[in-house]
Amino acid sequence: MDPIYNFSAGPAVLPKEVLQQARDEMLDWHGSGMSVMEMSHRGKEFMAIAEKTESDLRDLVGIPQNYKVLFLQGGASSQFSMVPMNLLRGKNKANYINTGQWSTKAIEEASRYCAINVAASSEDANFTYIPPQDQWHLDPEAAYVHYTSNETIGGVEFHWIPEIAAENNIPLVADMSSNILSRPLDVTRFGLIYAGAQKNLGPAGLTLVIVREDLLGMPIAGTPTLYDYQIHANNDSMYNTPPTYAMYITGLVFAWLKKQGGLAVMEKINITKANLLYDLLDNTDFYHCPVTQSDRSRMNVPFTLRNPQLDGEFLKQAEISGLIQLKGHRSVGGMRASIYNAMPMEGVAKLAIFMKEFASQHA
Repeated sequence: MDPIYNFSAGPAVLPKEVLQQARDEMLDWHGSGMSVMEMSHRGKEFMAIAEKTESDLRDLVGIPQNYKVLFLQGGASSQFSMVPMNLLRGKNKANYINTGQWSTKAIEEASRYCAINVAASSEDANFTYIPPQDQWHLDPEAAYVHYTSNETIGGVEFHWIPEIAAENNIPLVADMSSNILSRPLDVTRFGLIYAGAQKNLGPAGLTLVIVREDLLGMPIAGTPTLYDYQIHANNDSMYNTPPTYAMYITGLVFAWLKKQGGLAVMEKINITKANLLYDLLDNTDFYHCPVTQSDRSRMNVPFTLRNPQLDGEFLKQAEISGLIQLKGHRSVGGMRASIYNAMPMEGVAKLAIFMKEFASQHA
């Protein structure tokens, strides 16, 4: 059977080696006689899994000891509330950069807890670019600065980390759900990083939070226990039952990334994959990518066909060719190829060949 290449934006493709290992360990993890799904989260077997998962992540990224790693539930959307609940620290304002639909959702949710200063926005151009930092209007009295490092729907990505003046003690917060671990990362530039797992880390159900210790312990009044980062940090993410199987699979992904050579190697691969598609899009008038070249995502490549009446036929023929989940988000239409770490080069190459052939047949 010819391989199927899954370009879904999330839940997304996982490394084949990871799925094969999970299959082999499904009924009996390392001679324990149990599936990971059956284990007590406080038993020695799962505790060993959890410890290795965190250790491998710290090793991959270079996370300093003064940062806590939390494995939570609720998806990245839960963090839209948890961030202001925990990081306002007596202030009543927060800075947000609006670069797309996920930024917008974060702003809407945070506005329940504080006044929002939208320091910059690309809504004027339908979220097709990243506002340069010299055009931002940050409020120095705000509690933190929040941005979305990669907008999954619009396909815009920060290829730089914002510079936030250290003397103001305003932590930088990033939603990295769809590009985390796709490149090297300097955690020390951030106060808090969060990411839903189902795009570039593992299966749906797990939310990763990396938070600097000095930001813990000052939640707003009325914060639910399970929304207090300090509670989870004090209990090593075991205050309640964590998403155990999702943690296990994510741990296998971390081990796989280390085996590939780490994040610097993955960045080179991801650049090559993305360039293969963007070069094709830029050298034909049959397809069009709406995103400003300097801000194009390496993870999510949106594009339209010159004749949108061909959209249905494109998707039909792509699926016949083993290229699935290419339909763009319902809010923007067109197509979208999500090419996360786990998407092999062969899949991207096959998509590029298909796109060239489809264009020549329908020119």
